[in-house]
Amino acid sequence: MATEGMTREDAEEYQKQLVEEKMERDAEFLIKKAERATLRTCLRDKYRLPKSEQDENMIEMAGDDIDVPEELLKMVEDDTTEEEQKDSILGQMQNLQNMDMDQIKEKASATMTELRSKAEEKCSVM
Repeated sequence: MATEGMTREDAEEYQKQLVEEKMERDAEFLIKKAERATLRTCLRDKYRLPKSEQDENMIEMAGDDIDVPEELLKMVEDDTTEEEQKDSILGQMQNLQNMDMDQIKEKASATMTELRSKAEEKCSVM
């Protein structure tokens, strides 16, 4: 055992130190888990996903010690900004500029032809 060759007082001090170190590691681990839970919560909010009770409990247990790295929060915010731009009218117009107009015309023509043939099947007057 690690305490062999130690006096009783030294062995007790050693055991006390081990317990303290374990408590510190456990506290740090709890904080890391809470940080990850906070990040998952941010992503769930961003993508409108259902909330996780387990993550909320983890955040609650950690209290105010949670500090998600700024780089990760920036990534979430940047993605949100990009998505908002894509969803905006200007973003949609930029997508139209990138589209192949010949392909759009062909698709519209095919759709109209299909609609006409279906209408002719249903209505004998045409």
